[in-house]
Amino acid sequence: MTYEYVLDKMDVDTEPFALCELRGNCDLGLGRRPSATLHYILAGQGEIRLPGQQQVPVGRGSLVLVPAMHSHTLRSFGEGGDVFPVCNPAGLNLALHARDSREQNRNSQLVALCTHVSVGLGGTGNLIDLVREPITERTAADSALQASLQAIIGELSQPGLGSRAMIRALLLQCMIEILRKRLSAGDPALAWMAALADQDIWKALGRMLDAPGDAHTVESLAREVGMSRSTFALRFANACGSGPMELLRSLRVMKAGSLLEETNLPVKRVAERVGFRSRSAFTRMFEGHVGLSPQQFRKSRRNAP
Repeated sequence: MTYEYVLDKMDVDTEPFALCELRGNCDLGLGRRPSATLHYILAGQGEIRLPGQQQVPVGRGSLVLVPAMHSHTLRSFGEGGDVFPVCNPAGLNLALHARDSREQNRNSQLVALCTHVSVGLGGTGNLIDLVREPITERTAADSALQASLQAIIGELSQPGLGSRAMIRALLLQCMIEILRKRLSAGDPALAWMAALADQDIWKALGRMLDAPGDAHTVESLAREVGMSRSTFALRFANACGSGPMELLRSLRVMKAGSLLEETNLPVKRVAERVGFRSRSAFTRMFEGHVGLSPQQFRKSRRNAP
């Protein structure tokens, strides 16, 4: 499959869930979400901070895709004189997350629209879970997306019939733009998309994405695509940038995060659903990836902004 084919056939869905408004120099912790999140900066200057990684500078027109289960914080520098209208997020069924420094420059604000993103291809969902590093793109002043930015701001400030559907359509355009721009730039965060050109590796990936809780092994996946274990492991690593079991662990953590947030299943049942017979083994794996126990993660999501 060529990238042109992939972008044409991808099933991209965007679901805006919150508007963040930070006045002055202040921070807003956004925690870890079990789904990838697209932040579109509509006004202001600041950065997105991720533990153990370089800060991501952001300003008006910045698009930042944060992978699932990555803790991150939105910071406003209290700089920039972007004129921004009063918005009505409640009229669009959006949560409002507001912070106010109550200091000088509090009239300067950073505004971000936050959106859940899902990507499917050929009947396989959760393709976006293969993104494991933040992806960023800044909309140029002469970009066609400037019109989208202005249209989104207009819908937020004066919501009416169909405004939410219009915002979703505009965000879909933004998501496709960030993918094609970063692919053209050779962004290593999208290196896994090379796997889509290898039909055998894509078949194995599809199995893992569709059912991360199944008892996959390197041997079983290799048999599935008719390769020897060593050949499969090498081709998989070359295409995806990691071994199949390393990637499978990441997919299981994301699936577990979704179950912990969206259901009341006991931790033991969550462990079973993501391929673990032992609750203690699951807890060790989850805590090693997330830094929180499953119970702590569930509590943090229930109390999240």
